[in-house]
Amino acid sequence: MPNVMIRRKDSGELLFYVAKKDLEETIASVQVDTALQWGGEVALTDGSRWYVEPISPPPVFPATLRFRRGEG
Repeated sequence: MPNVMIRRKDSGELLFYVAKKDLEETIASVQVDTALQWGGEVALTDGSRWYVEPISPPPVFPATLRFRRGEG
């Protein structure tokens, strides 16, 4: 379960970065993205999927979170 840095780009999109894998990709969708919770399955623009337990209240970005690889 790698540590993943999530930060907001100037355009408002969220950037997903895993340092040990040198992976940097834009987040395409998040399963739960409300004022009360953030997380679940996260899809990246390269087609890969990752998972983080939904967090309540949502994190303030930039944030480092522990993700696991999802299916897909």
